[in-house]
Amino acid sequence: MATPPTETRRDLDSAATSHRGDRIFNRGITVAAFTALLVLAGIAIFLGVAAVEAITTQGWSFLFTTEWKVDQGDEPVAGIWGMLYGSVLLSVIGLVIAVPVSLLLSVFIVFLAPRRLGRVMTNVIDLMAAIPSIILGLWAFYLLSPPAEQWQFLLNKYLGWIPIFQNDSGNFNGTPFIAGFVLAIMMIPIITSVSREVLGRTPPELINAAEALGCSLWTMLRHVALPYGRGGIVGGIMLGLGRALGETIAIFFVLKLVYDINWYKIIESEGGSVATLIVATFGEVSGPYELNLLLAAGFFLFVGTLAVNVIANLIVQKTGRSER
Repeated sequence: MATPPTETRRDLDSAATSHRGDRIFNRGITVAAFTALLVLAGIAIFLGVAAVEAITTQGWSFLFTTEWKVDQGDEPVAGIWGMLYGSVLLSVIGLVIAVPVSLLLSVFIVFLAPRRLGRVMTNVIDLMAAIPSIILGLWAFYLLSPPAEQWQFLLNKYLGWIPIFQNDSGNFNGTPFIAGFVLAIMMIPIITSVSREVLGRTPPELINAAEALGCSLWTMLRHVALPYGRGGIVGGIMLGLGRALGETIAIFFVLKLVYDINWYKIIESEGGSVATLIVATFGEVSGPYELNLLLAAGFFLFVGTLAVNVIANLIVQKTGRSER
């Protein structure tokens, strides 16, 4: 039975409209992508100019000096080495706390929790990711810091023979441990969400085969689920690390800013990061020269965060190729 001409024309018109809509959508997405790249390039160029000027005036010692004396004397000295190291130290503390908690939460939600409880926990964790950093900073300053000081006192009392738990000043307020704990709270929702999605996509036939062979939950996780989702889990950890490196307000509330390097004493009342240096100094800059130095510090923080994301992509791609 032949198709009526009117229906054929209607089908052709709908197909043409669909193709036209696809073209408009694709072009819109392309424009948005290139706009984002242009904005990113503009930020990099703007901060890069400031970094070049800072290196020209201060030399490469800007990266390897721990002093910040811009408005004192005729020869100002500024350096961000202590802040760069502090950013790394705080991120490592946050990762040490956040990664185990996030993986355990993900495993519980995917493999152990009842379906209704799993949905509730998933919604709560997703809501945690939406909490503004200033709210977390205020919470940490007023509610977390007092009990955290007692935790650190006990750590120093019973584990003070371990170098990282030494405290020579007796002051347990504004320490890298508290700041890292806050970062961990901010990282947990990100890492947990990604890990949960990855573990939830483990092929059921692999899980059933492991159970049929008599594997325990730990054996199944070790040899099936975690290897299968390794690339995604690493990517989620790197996303959390990127959040930690750029965090400002929450750390500003709970960390005592000291320009010297705190190498390993995580419960000593001193520390800092590039982001907290910028937010603490920006409102009281002595002039255009110091403002330019802060912009240069922002450039190196930008480069560090970008490097972390690039490394994360390389790890995920390499892991994906090895799995195939």
